[in-house]
Amino acid sequence: MTDIRVLIVDDERFSREELSFLLQPFERMKVVGEAASGDEAIVAALKYQPDVMFLDVEMPKMDGLAVAAAIKDLKKVPEIVFATAYPDFAVEAFRHQALDYLLKPFDEDQLAETIKRIEKKLQLQEDHHPVTVPSKFAVEVDDTIEYLNPSDILYVYREDRTTKIVGRTAVYETNDPLKDVEERLQPFSFFRIHKSYLVNLDYIYRLTPWFNGAWQLELRGAEEKLSVSRNYVKDLRRKLEL
Repeated sequence: MTDIRVLIVDDERFSREELSFLLQPFERMKVVGEAASGDEAIVAALKYQPDVMFLDVEMPKMDGLAVAAAIKDLKKVPEIVFATAYPDFAVEAFRHQALDYLLKPFDEDQLAETIKRIEKKLQLQEDHHPVTVPSKFAVEVDDTIEYLNPSDILYVYREDRTTKIVGRTAVYETNDPLKDVEERLQPFSFFRIHKSYLVNLDYIYRLTPWFNGAWQLELRGAEEKLSVSRNYVKDLRRKLEL
């Protein structure tokens, strides 16, 4: 079953962190971004393309109800779960076709019921409208955009403030954080081997023990040996081995 991309919107950092923590036991729920205001929420919705948005109601300048109205025009409209300390907005919230309405402090049982409701709704949508995965990875080069086949990317790494994409014939650079690139490559066979490195599993041909529990990884078509952090070795082997 596919992951469910989650965007958390709340002007209080503690509330965002609490909800993100409470979502961790639900394996399909992947928090792809956070926003601290209504304006940030719209930008983040465009950037991360979430399946569901947990949305606070009471926020300065642009409140959650205004955000819900604004995102209806997006190409991909996320399901909305309002998360607020105020029960008085429930009627108006459901006028925005909210999937659910959670009250703070969050109750874990109620959150579990909300997750079930989200999964059921998204599964119905998927059954009727199968998701088409984009086939190209876009990289801005000077004043142009180059479209790469993900299958032609060997590995990706972060150096200083630049993310470098190592292809079979060239190396490309982007200012996008590695986490964002990882999200875009999620439908393909990429795996994080280090806090700064992603690799294409299809190019791996050798793992060699190194030191302190770390391993070295060799890829077809790449001269550089990559370090696999010991925190990722077990999961990497599980991905690779029959």
